[in-house]
Amino acid sequence: MPSLEAMPPRHNPLKLNKLQLRTLALAQLLAANSGDGARDAATGAVTLTSLPQPHGDHVHVADIVVSRREASGLNNPAVWTALQRKGLARADDPFALVLTKEGIDYDTGLADRLRPS
Repeated sequence: MPSLEAMPPRHNPLKLNKLQLRTLALAQLLAANSGDGARDAATGAVTLTSLPQPHGDHVHVADIVVSRREASGLNNPAVWTALQRKGLARADDPFALVLTKEGIDYDTGLADRLRPS
């Protein structure tokens, strides 16, 4: 029987679905690279005051371009509700979303795919 110390960390421990993972990864990218975010020094949370809007078949997110389909969760209230329920985000007011420290630190497994080409 393997010891718990030898076991690798569980990938996606909050069991986010694919849309939630993509949305969180894009929000992390916005929080890290966008001038649209305001970091709270006390909590580490980042407030996103605007989300990128799709035009045509794509969306510009920070320094990358993703398909409209890949970014569909950014404007989907159900996705943000799920992320809030899991403690990764919150909506402090109707015009801003807050990515919590836990949301910023969550490993979506998609960061390597979200680099400018």
